[in-house]
Amino acid sequence: MGRGRAVGALIGLSGGTFLYTTAEALPIGLLLPMAVDLAVPPSQVGMLVTAYGAVVMVASVPLTALVRRVPRRRLLSALLVGFVVSNAITVLASTFTLLLAARMVTAVTHALFWAVVVPAAAELFRPALRGRVVAVVFAGGTVALALGVPAGTWLGERTGWRASFLAVAGLGAVVLVAVATLLPSTRPEEGHAARGATPDVRRFWLLVAVAVLATAGAIAAYTYVALFVTEVSGFPASSVGAILLARGIASVLGILAIGAVLDRNPWLALVATVALQSAALLGLYAFGHRPSVSVGLIALAGLAFAAFTAALGGLVLQVAPGRSDLAAATVSAAVNVGITAGAFVGGLALPGHGIRSTVLLGALLGVVALVLAFGERLIRPAPALPEGQRRAELVKGTA
Repeated sequence: MGRGRAVGALIGLSGGTFLYTTAEALPIGLLLPMAVDLAVPPSQVGMLVTAYGAVVMVASVPLTALVRRVPRRRLLSALLVGFVVSNAITVLASTFTLLLAARMVTAVTHALFWAVVVPAAAELFRPALRGRVVAVVFAGGTVALALGVPAGTWLGERTGWRASFLAVAGLGAVVLVAVATLLPSTRPEEGHAARGATPDVRRFWLLVAVAVLATAGAIAAYTYVALFVTEVSGFPASSVGAILLARGIASVLGILAIGAVLDRNPWLALVATVALQSAALLGLYAFGHRPSVSVGLIALAGLAFAAFTAALGGLVLQVAPGRSDLAAATVSAAVNVGITAGAFVGGLALPGHGIRSTVLLGALLGVVALVLAFGERLIRPAPALPEGQRRAELVKGTA
């Protein structure tokens, strides 16, 4: 396919990650307006986010296995149709029950989309550009947290929360057209990204463990960052938005910068980002009472975690022991386990040990992930399979 068409398809796929991330997190920013309009407690609206993550965590692997033979363009187009329709139902929902049902449909399409989008994007370009392609895909999700969710919150506060989801559905229709018209119709077992470049079962499951631990560490600290900057750093509550914006901008820079590193040494990129995140959180624990230092370290932690997620995506394509979409679904589920566990353990530490304990806990979880990575020498490139064995593995996987 032509380079222009490939670039357009890649932008469409990145737009999909932007919209899915925005739709998942929007109820956080619109918690109060949604609660008032639906006449339910704010905690019940919070269930929209918790239940969404639970569906993604549970459904990713079995659903990916179920649709493993569906061509990429057909599958991704169908998922985006489901995204548009479910968000349109969200706009029209008059009861919390209907709203929750619509969110669960969105979550199901989310689970499959994130499993397929990385291999589909990687197929568009030659293998030497794989790291940069993955970074562009993940940049969509990072930009969503930095700009999409704040913009959706701003719109919802001024024109009603339903307007935000209407905008998401409308943009979803645009992305649907781009993907349906530009993405090539390849079968999942075809192409260089269909299976891991250097399959390694041990390294793959280590990657899953590192994903859970490092994500849990990041979320344990980030969930309570607003409390940290007001109670420890001494900022007024009105400054929280600006601080989170600085973190979001740093996250975008981090995920864009990691692409070239991923193409040279993806394991080193993974270890470096986990180390940087742990160092930033340890710094927050020690020096978070200094306002200017606190902002810089919060931004650095955001940069590191964003780059870490891109490193995960690149490494899935390297070490997947079988089909890359099933491996990506497993890692996606692991990240959602980390998100749930991080928020939970941070909440357990907060009442008894204070807000500073959440960043210390986050740093320690990152250190455990780092020790695991170094202990297994993950930064050494995995040996490539002999060509004959490689062909045998491909034949076995497509049988």
